[in-house]
Amino acid sequence: MRCPGSTDSTDIISKDIIAMAKSVNRLSKDVVITNELGLHARSAARIAKLAQNGKSKIWIIKDGAKADATSIIDILTLVCEKGSKITLKIDDQSDHAILNDLVQLVESGFGE
Repeated sequence: MRCPGSTDSTDIISKDIIAMAKSVNRLSKDVVITNELGLHARSAARIAKLAQNGKSKIWIIKDGAKADATSIIDILTLVCEKGSKITLKIDDQSDHAILNDLVQLVESGFGE
């Protein structure tokens, strides 16, 4: 018999599995531009090059404005300065690896 309020290892494992599944199935990720120059032409080109490998659409969203991540011009229209919060979004789970690569690129300051 279990005491009220106690949990067994099955409950803990179930919660961990649910948390992992939610993180794996996320189709978007919020990131902050850390590069001193913000998201400029060179960094936009790096994003576009990665996004062009996607099987479906990949988006960058800032303050409600949505840009096609495969288009350098579209990306630049968002005017993302240092400190800007953006959302990287994929339309299909099969592009999850690309989403992770984009997140890593932005979080690394585009390697600059």
